[in-house]
Amino acid sequence: MDNQAQYCESISLPEVLSIRNASEVYSKIVDQFRDNNTITVSLPENAEADLSFLQLIEAARRQAKAAGKTFTLSAPASGSLLKVLERAGFTEAFDKEDQKFWLHKEVTL
Repeated sequence: MDNQAQYCESISLPEVLSIRNASEVYSKIVDQFRDNNTITVSLPENAEADLSFLQLIEAARRQAKAAGKTFTLSAPASGSLLKVLERAGFTEAFDKEDQKFWLHKEVTL
């Protein structure tokens, strides 16, 4: 393993996160997975997301976990992204890991 794989890499994404640019977002994530153990996704505050973006991020989370890598959001979901999560029923089905990933909430008993 080279030294670069030990560092965290941040991926900055565009304001529009939809099916129209899903392949571009996918490529950015895959490129970073090749060379890094920790990837942080940075979203613009006013990002407009659709369900395809949520599906892409969920797939990346699962792939990261399976590969023993860390995949995070730089900030909790808000605005359009949070609304899409709610409308799609994601928030109702969140477990502790989901809450930590999407909302940056630490759940304590």
